[in-house]
Amino acid sequence: MIQALVDRYKAGISIVDVTIQQVQPPEQVQAAFEDANKAAQDRERLINEGRAYANDVIPKARGTAARLMQEAEGYRQRVIASAEGDTSRFRQVLAEYAKAPQVTRDRMYIEVMQEVFTNTSKVYVDSRAGSNLLYLPLDRLMQQSGADASRAAQPAPSPAAPPATEPPAGSRASGLRSRDRDSR
Repeated sequence: MIQALVDRYKAGISIVDVTIQQVQPPEQVQAAFEDANKAAQDRERLINEGRAYANDVIPKARGTAARLMQEAEGYRQRVIASAEGDTSRFRQVLAEYAKAPQVTRDRMYIEVMQEVFTNTSKVYVDSRAGSNLLYLPLDRLMQQSGADASRAAQPAPSPAAPPATEPPAGSRASGLRSRDRDSR
């Protein structure tokens, strides 16, 4: 640009290098000049921070999205496999039910009751004959049977030790009453 100006004047000078040693804006515009410089620096800093944040967040978000997609696909496959298994089991039960409905119904009832009672420690049974409500302390019975089993596994006590007391034979049998299956 300076060379073009010198060439227009036909001065015959060739400009090789221009060095500006110190630039000082006039005092009247010094504050505005500094504000403009700070704004430009702030702009560059904010752009760089935004890029750094994007470079940090975007890969994490993509990884999370990929992981969620894989989990969803796995869940989908588990649900489909479970539904197909349930369908197959239902068809097998249906075939057996067609052969012997009462036996199949009884077997299904017993299976459900076994499943329910394995997770229950106490059972209340309403007697249909009267207004008696029976209480079956399954947790105590299980502890008692566990204690009986552990005593049987231990060596015989020495003659000096008192013998273990067993509950009366009728007390346990009276606490465990079966359901009258013909009343259904």
